[in-house]
Amino acid sequence: MTTSYEGRPLPRPDEEVVDQGLRFDLDTLLSRRRVLGFLGIGAATLGLAACGSSTTTSATAATTSTTSAGEIPEETAGPYPGDGSNGPDVLSQSGIVRSDITTSFGELSGTAEGVPMTLRLTVQDLVEGAPYEGAAVYVWHATREGGYSLYSDGVTDQNFLRGVQVADADGVVTFTSIWPACYDGRWPHVHFEVYPDVDSITDSANAVATSQIAMPQDACETVYATDGYEASVANLSRVSLATDGVFSDGWELETPTVTGSVEDGFTVTMGVAVDTSTAAGGGSVGGGGGPGGGGQPPGR
Repeated sequence: MTTSYEGRPLPRPDEEVVDQGLRFDLDTLLSRRRVLGFLGIGAATLGLAACGSSTTTSATAATTSTTSAGEIPEETAGPYPGDGSNGPDVLSQSGIVRSDITTSFGELSGTAEGVPMTLRLTVQDLVEGAPYEGAAVYVWHATREGGYSLYSDGVTDQNFLRGVQVADADGVVTFTSIWPACYDGRWPHVHFEVYPDVDSITDSANAVATSQIAMPQDACETVYATDGYEASVANLSRVSLATDGVFSDGWELETPTVTGSVEDGFTVTMGVAVDTSTAAGGGSVGGGGGPGGGGQPPGR
């Protein structure tokens, strides 16, 4: 069943995309005009409705565009950023700029186990109306067991699942990782910070955007049915996007497209539009307490 179109929930999920009502059509028009403007294409060729077009949400294909229809929402960096704002600082270490973040680097060694995931973000500069070439994107997320390297019990001697990539001419950054767990109290997610350039990453105050990616439920359920993710099954059953402390005010612009399978790995793609004329407002450390005895992050 089609439940969303271009990353937006359908107001009438039991009907065709072309029968969603005038408000939905107008939103589609505005969204496409933004994308066309970003691509440098005239809006004269744009039709009002999404005629003859549909997408399906499933474990192997979620329904979100890789270009964002609006500025990425500012979210907390959480209590385990590793960016120097709350203890450990990997951004000042040689080797942090890397695509494969499944292994630890520098003097640390170890590999994070889990279902393979390729994360591809397309970063846009809303001020310039162009790809944010040269922007440095720092990504981090939980392990298969629900802990964070450098902070949680059992992985304080690891720095995997953290890394920086620099956006290419198309604004694209790509990371090789594993699917993150769902730990108690939070919807499954990936953290990221966007910096103006790679020279800026040594000071977390230089971030121009701090946000999170809401992992689609169907793909999460598929991954969590595999070995090693057992705790995530129960944790996911106790939380929803509507009750999550970060995403409950809206998750449309933070929900990626997901394709692939457990056997071949998943590819997660999402557009990240950044207003470079304003300072980031969500990068403050959130959530009280530390990882605790069980290694499960209690906060964000």
